[in-house]
Amino acid sequence: MASPAFEEIAETFAFLDDWEDRYRHVIELGKAMPPLGDEFKVPALKVNGCSSQVWLRPMPAEGRLDFQGDSDAMIVRGLVAIVHALYAGLPLDQVARVDAAAELARLGLNDHLSAQRSNGLRAMVDRVRQVAAEASGA
Repeated sequence: MASPAFEEIAETFAFLDDWEDRYRHVIELGKAMPPLGDEFKVPALKVNGCSSQVWLRPMPAEGRLDFQGDSDAMIVRGLVAIVHALYAGLPLDQVARVDAAAELARLGLNDHLSAQRSNGLRAMVDRVRQVAAEASGA
């Protein structure tokens, strides 16, 4: 059920042998992501439960989910990019059907992220699901 963008990330992770290479790739994903304007780094868009500051700006349109995101930590910015790849472009009613835990487990993130980073990643997924539910009227 993963998007083509997420599948590409999963394939790259499968190719990379050690976690340090994967870690660097996560950071590169974050660097490649367009920055979120400072005008959107407001409390209403901040994701609670992250050890770093994370903002997600929902932008659902035409029944599909999209969002912009940012963080003050490079690794977390990369995690935002991964969550974006997992969900962006999906029809709003399909967002809740994505088994985020299983998809993210394919990347081996759970084994290598601190408990705080893992909690933050779950908080991002929860926020995306909440936004999709609200936008679809569910």
